[in-house]
Amino acid sequence: MEKSNSTSDFFLLGLFRHTRLHLFLFALVAIASLLGNALLVLLIQQDRRLHTPMLFLLSQLSLMDLMLTSTIVPKMADGFLAGKISISAAGCGLQIFVSLTLGGGESFLLAAMSYDRFVAVCHPLRYATLMSWRLCLRMALGSWFLGAADGLMQAAATLSFPFCSRHEIDHFFCEAPVLVRLACSDTSVFENVMYICCILMLLIPLSLILTSYSLILAAVLHMRSTEARKKAFATCSSHVAVVGLFYGAAIFIYMRPTSYRSASHDKVVSAFYTIFTPMLNPMIYSLRSSEVKGALKRWLSKQVNLKHQKISLHSS
Repeated sequence: MEKSNSTSDFFLLGLFRHTRLHLFLFALVAIASLLGNALLVLLIQQDRRLHTPMLFLLSQLSLMDLMLTSTIVPKMADGFLAGKISISAAGCGLQIFVSLTLGGGESFLLAAMSYDRFVAVCHPLRYATLMSWRLCLRMALGSWFLGAADGLMQAAATLSFPFCSRHEIDHFFCEAPVLVRLACSDTSVFENVMYICCILMLLIPLSLILTSYSLILAAVLHMRSTEARKKAFATCSSHVAVVGLFYGAAIFIYMRPTSYRSASHDKVVSAFYTIFTPMLNPMIYSLRSSEVKGALKRWLSKQVNLKHQKISLHSS
């Protein structure tokens, strides 16, 4: 088969047909994801009552989700509205880098959040010492760094292959496993390395999460007070839900053998973790966290008061 330069444009075939209903649903979900995460980051940054290690880590999670949606959705919208399905090799590499950076970063960030929940439930009196701000910042920076290292390595390796003349990607964004299928050279070594790398990036944080929650469960079972048990479960429920959403999709995409993959299934699951999960995360935490709900009410009340003041000034 004819080979072509890896710097040529690629063509994204998209997620589904461009009907009005699909366009409406896509716009609704994308806007909800962007606004929800942006609002959560803003609330946690501005409200001093939310300046806690756990909520700081949550703001980093929302920032990652916001960046992921902002990287993928504009190109999808361009394809929907203007029919521009082509994407440059640089743009494709950027999407691979950002998606892997944020995916890997989120996995380690969720592990850091599970450690925070472990300390809060099992060692509440030593929380300030075991979960200091210095440690919190180091865990957040470490998550970003490890994700970026993985993203840079895989993006550079993926785009180094010669691709066949037909640059059609049966997907709605450039994803490393999908792009590798278009290569006109033997990619078995890289696929094995990528598979091992993804296992390490997913299973190491997942093992830390499972260890934390095993210790939390053991501590909860030893609690005599029913009220204390309910409080402990409420403290962890939001994080457990987000972990389930993230790891379920990530393992399906990156840890399945190539022989079990299909383009249609990959697109649906990729849409779930790149668009739907970022939309659900702030909703889950907002509904389950009294601190976030309180901050949201105070912010809305402040906005209403400011609006009334402006109306009063204009009328006078």
